[in-house]
Amino acid sequence: MATHRTKMLIIGSGPAGYSAAIYGARAMLEPIMVQGLQPGGQLTITTDVENYPGFADVIQGPWLMEQMRAQAEHVGTQMIWDTIVEVDLKSGPPFRAVGDSGDVYIASTVVIATGASAKWLGVPGEQDLGGKGVSACATCDGFFYRGKKVAVIGGGNTAVEEALYLTNHSDDVTLIHRRDELRAEKILQERLFASDKITRMWNKAVERFVPGDNGALHHLVLKDTQTGEGSTLEVDGAFVAIGHAPATELFDGQLPLEDGGYLKVEPGTPKTEIPGVFACGDVMDHTYRQAVTAAGTGCMAALDAERFLSGIEIDLHGHVEAAEEAEAAE
Repeated sequence: MATHRTKMLIIGSGPAGYSAAIYGARAMLEPIMVQGLQPGGQLTITTDVENYPGFADVIQGPWLMEQMRAQAEHVGTQMIWDTIVEVDLKSGPPFRAVGDSGDVYIASTVVIATGASAKWLGVPGEQDLGGKGVSACATCDGFFYRGKKVAVIGGGNTAVEEALYLTNHSDDVTLIHRRDELRAEKILQERLFASDKITRMWNKAVERFVPGDNGALHHLVLKDTQTGEGSTLEVDGAFVAIGHAPATELFDGQLPLEDGGYLKVEPGTPKTEIPGVFACGDVMDHTYRQAVTAAGTGCMAALDAERFLSGIEIDLHGHVEAAEEAEAAE
């Protein structure tokens, strides 16, 4: 066990965390990033990325995250492979965090970039058949279903992207949605409707995942959301794609949460209610949830952390005022 001290502790990675690390390191804050269970965040399970500025050709999510990580390290960020399991934010600054390794982190500022994780349906058989036909990541597990019949459950961007990706592996993909229209972006819907490999099932809710004699997924039990009529669909794999939940359990009771569990921040900023603690990326963004906006809020968090450490605040009108603490210290 060791004790690490830093001017800026970044909890979590992904576009928001890496951007905060890059800006923090360039400001000579010598940031420490504790990367968590999924270094790189959701983009590490995203294949084609075509809406991140600066790349004329389609790029891969894992490659983009590797480039961000390398840039953050190049400018001076210390990367630590650990997962924060306990924080004390109310007694700071300095703030204290404890990793799963037993290491202790003492920081003058904290940037929270823990992102979001997949939501589950919460129906019978879903967790029991995890890894046996049920998944929340087509890009992770789609390869195992090459040439087999698969289903995607959901109606937003995530579901449509997963269904389109699975056509690389299967000619028989079924998209199941509990409503009669999709919430996904129009360009994604057009691609979905143009595919002859994707069948759409409207007004259907999955009530159960049922295994076969071999213990793997055999079929789905469905219920029509309009008529209540029951039906089944035989599939080899089912991918739950109903969105993500912000990873804020660690901060429950220490920071206020908004509806949906997102960290509450001062509008237009990454500032939480505790001075010196900032939140960026999907953990606080329930509106946009894009890689480019996450990176932007990571930049904002690092800049605000630097100003906090300098005893300076910049209000929404751009006026620079010396903080009371800085004046008292002079």
